Amino acid sequence: MPLAYYITHPQVRIDANVPVPEWGLSDVGRARAVAMLDQPWVGSIRRVVSSGERKAVETAKILADHLHLTVEIRERMHENDRSATGFLPPPEFEAVADEFFARPHVSIRGWERAIDAQRRIASEVDAVLAADAGNVAFVGHGGVGTLLLLLLDGREISRVADQPAGGGNYFAYDIEARRTLHGWRPIDELTPHDGI
Repeated sequence: MPLAYYITHPQVRIDANVPVPEWGLSDVGRARAVAMLDQPWVGSIRRVVSSGERKAVETAKILADHLHLTVEIRERMHENDRSATGFLPPPEFEAVADEFFARPHVSIRGWERAIDAQRRIASEVDAVLAADAGNVAFVGHGGVGTLLLLLLDGREISRVADQPAGGGNYFAYDIEARRTLHGWRPIDELTPHDGI
């Protein structure tokens, strides 16, 4: 059964003076991405597809280099567009993110609507999965990753399925059966699970 893994970039180097899409991995984030390579499912990956944001590309490159693969960049896999506000201090960001998930058909403070971000990420994933290429790793972001997970599970948009804080998580999806095998798990925590 071919599987898709949706992987979120781990911790980043936050700089309020740099546009968020240009943030790179922090030392902790890079160490976690390297630790991910010990996961038993990593060796089965035959294709690595990434958002064009720097933090995602850096994570994808660590994975792809380990597997002797190239990273395929899909610009439309980016995080929900929050450029209208730019960097927000964490408490304010969390409040706006709560609204983003709670009111998916409304642009919160100029952010991309959740429903539009969900359609965009689903369209990108569907385009990649249309080519039979074995197990695929998508490397991206927590917001759109959560929207994708909710859609795959047939659930309404809400923050209930949001990834744990800090990023660096993944979920697995059975492409043929069109069902998720498990929700978010840390990329660097080895756990016994369903043989994947």
